[in-house]
Amino acid sequence: MIYLTRVENFNAAHKLSNPAWSKEKNKEVFGKCANENWHGHNYELHVTVKGNPDPETGFVFNAKTLGNLIEEYVVEQVDHRNLNMDVAFMAGKFTSAENLAIGIWEQLAPHLPEGVQLHCIKLYETPRIYVEYYGG
Repeated sequence: MIYLTRVENFNAAHKLSNPAWSKEKNKEVFGKCANENWHGHNYELHVTVKGNPDPETGFVFNAKTLGNLIEEYVVEQVDHRNLNMDVAFMAGKFTSAENLAIGIWEQLAPHLPEGVQLHCIKLYETPRIYVEYYGG
């Protein structure tokens, strides 16, 4: 089994807030992330797929094709957008890095060919904070 990772970047704004809570409770739990005027991140996305190399190409999956899928189904949807308001696959969800990683998985998984599996979504929200999602 071989693992191939493609790295992409995007910028997006969001706000973490539970509408059932007071402004004070949201600030207590989410801190600066509950800013009424939103805040943004320069996200770094690592998408890892796995499989066996194709005997005709030596590839698990063409890295350029993987980049194109990420661009179409993720980056074009989220880059320079408000995750709370503009991104259909995040509608009705808390826009935490955890939920965004799950959403990205759900966007990409159906578009991989037979024999290639999505292994991991690793999403850096900041250089010191990231999440990893392995499906399921």
